[in-house]
Amino acid sequence: MGSSSSVLLFEYSLLTCPLSEIEFNSKCIINTVNQYSFIIAENDKEFKSALKHADILLPDGVGIVAATKLLTGQNIKKIAGADLHDHLLNDLNKKKGRCFYLGSSVKTLNLIKRKIRLEFPDIVVETYSPPFKKFFSKHENDTIINAINAFGPDVLFVGMTAPKQEKWIYNYGSQLSVNTICSIGAVFDFYAGTIVRPSKFWRNLGLEWFIRLLKEPGRMYKRYLYYGPLFVFKILKSKVEKLRIKSILQSPHDLELNKQ
Repeated sequence: MGSSSSVLLFEYSLLTCPLSEIEFNSKCIINTVNQYSFIIAENDKEFKSALKHADILLPDGVGIVAATKLLTGQNIKKIAGADLHDHLLNDLNKKKGRCFYLGSSVKTLNLIKRKIRLEFPDIVVETYSPPFKKFFSKHENDTIINAINAFGPDVLFVGMTAPKQEKWIYNYGSQLSVNTICSIGAVFDFYAGTIVRPSKFWRNLGLEWFIRLLKEPGRMYKRYLYYGPLFVFKILKSKVEKLRIKSILQSPHDLELNKQ
């Protein structure tokens, strides 16, 4: 993987350069972080380790982007899992590469394969729908790993929802003979068309989250109306603490020297 720029938000090193500037020429694990996963990771050490130890961590959400600006002063752009997916598919098509989708239902995976055949005819694709359960048995994990390695993909897309997908990659990524491993969650459904992603108009306004909340209130209300405020509280608390420390360090003597 080529060198990339980053900015530190708490313990997370966020990508600041465009995906086009990265050379995916060595094994790398790519995760995304948004306000929901950030708060979940505060109480899940394994998930937090998975995010921290990713080779590339994408700022996937307006909350993360705004928090970075407020706490570090640096402007960064949101890079969603869907952006990563689209970038890698275009690259694979040029190189006549191979990709593997792990996760979701057989129906969704078949829709993905059909769409790739139409849009990216030079990509060879394989899929695997794992059992819908919280934890896999050793036999199930071995079966998944063997299926991936037997196919030999250039890119592995994992869509088992956070934090399950990140933890699985964290624990088993070293056993996979894959160059690029990505956890992209809902992108499987977006690409298959089983869930319609909000239009670019809403995404450009930073309101993708709001449209998703309106469309799926039962599934999304806790993510945005509970974890969202918790994230905002943590960011504002950190900002206040930074300002307090700064005022303590800047003594009256320092102020007098500044006047001179």
